[in-house]
Amino acid sequence: MPDPIALAARLSVAPMMDWTDRNCRRFHRLMSRRALLYTEMVTAPAIIHGDRPRLLDYDAAEHPLALQLGGSDPAELGQATRIAAAWGYDEINLNCGCPSDRVQSGAFGAILMTMPERVAACLRAMQDASPVPVTVKCRIGVDDQQADRVLPEFLAMLQDTGIRRVTIHARKAWLKGLSPRENREIPPLDYPLVHAMKTQFPDLHLSINGGIATLDQARDQLAVMDGTMVGRAAYHEPWNILGAADALWGDAPPFATPADVALAMRPMIVTHLSQGGRLHQMTRHMLGLFHGLPGARAWKRTLSEGASRGGIEVYDDALAQVT
Repeated sequence: MPDPIALAARLSVAPMMDWTDRNCRRFHRLMSRRALLYTEMVTAPAIIHGDRPRLLDYDAAEHPLALQLGGSDPAELGQATRIAAAWGYDEINLNCGCPSDRVQSGAFGAILMTMPERVAACLRAMQDASPVPVTVKCRIGVDDQQADRVLPEFLAMLQDTGIRRVTIHARKAWLKGLSPRENREIPPLDYPLVHAMKTQFPDLHLSINGGIATLDQARDQLAVMDGTMVGRAAYHEPWNILGAADALWGDAPPFATPADVALAMRPMIVTHLSQGGRLHQMTRHMLGLFHGLPGARAWKRTLSEGASRGGIEVYDDALAQVT
């Protein structure tokens, strides 16, 4: 029987720090019942020593949902995985792709591609502790590494440790000289190299990430790859990516228009406010819902200017601009 989470990974929304929190994921889930959603990266030490409910709680409606962990110590990652198992995530993912300075200083993220033996030890510890699949997100290489040599060696190592699903961001990470933002845009995309990995490793479920800006581009990638992962486009233009995404599984979309999505979000927002939440905690993820459509500018302006200090009346004002 097919792995249902591997099937969900036909389209996934990338883990994005400060963006893919639980409020964002509830919003995204409204538009797609099928896409695999990821948490923000959570470090293993934070789970071990921090406020676990704050870091790990989510709504059951968010499934299928993957937790992304950051770390480089096998014992810590094993312990964090064991703790997180109680929350019932569908997948635990190890971050081997983030290029931020904060990640480098902790010796995890993309820099782990220079430490394959440590990665193998981390993954074995995580798999020993996890009742669900452990996966990896990586780059094609780091700095001056020769990507067409390093990437297949890295994938072979992952396969040897028992990993069966990998998401590859089709750019190098330049840890010396480029900011995290520049690392998302400046290193050239190498789709042919990632496509070649699917031929070389037919038994691995491989998803491609990086530069995929439309649902049609994601669909085109599925002609070669097992899955696609979309990041910023899914956040900034959520309806354009997720509104019809369920067609990739042969399903009808849950809603016909982005206005329907906005109306469906209203009860969730009312509940959030009644529990002491702030409007902008929900609506900051929704600013691009009407991207490219009439009323989009007024919707965005109303929420941007009023959500930090207003309540549901601000949301209703914004809805009036588009409905």
